[in-house]
Amino acid sequence: MRAGRSACLCWSLLSVCVLLVSADRKIITADSGQTATLPCRGPNSDIIGVEWSRADLKTQYVLLYRDEQLDPANQHPNFKDRVDLQDRQMTDGDVSLILKDVKTEDTGTYECRLLDGKSISSIYLRVVDPPGQTGGQSGDGVNEDGFVGLRAGLPLPVMFIIAGVFLIYRKHKKRRRHGLYYHV
Repeated sequence: MRAGRSACLCWSLLSVCVLLVSADRKIITADSGQTATLPCRGPNSDIIGVEWSRADLKTQYVLLYRDEQLDPANQHPNFKDRVDLQDRQMTDGDVSLILKDVKTEDTGTYECRLLDGKSISSIYLRVVDPPGQTGGQSGDGVNEDGFVGLRAGLPLPVMFIIAGVFLIYRKHKKRRRHGLYYHV
């Protein structure tokens, strides 16, 4: 009976942690070759510019818009001529990013930040190959990109939380099996 309660407790903790980690981050899924819109909205007025970035790109931007124009000087080469703002006038605070001809390597976490330094949102873009196109698994279970098996599609922090809860549960179960709990 106690093992059932422990499993229920672990599952409840996991569910709460997943909700907390993913509550402030949007997840967008797009088919390879399509155009993806990453939504972002700031205050309705006084936006002087916006930067879209991805942590793995270091100091280069996905898109930098200031002085009423795109600034390609520090833009990552993979995004040249493929990105734009949905509304360059930023009407009603709309600073959404349009990413054309998405590729599987575009998968990642994008951050939208106003030039005044305020981070507005974090969006995880997942690009998948549409059914019937290459990029899937071969008959031996190996993906064309070299990964074996299926991808979970979960953000990394969520996978760490799942692993942690699993390890705590196993440790608890092992202690019970070896009689390491004392009853008073």
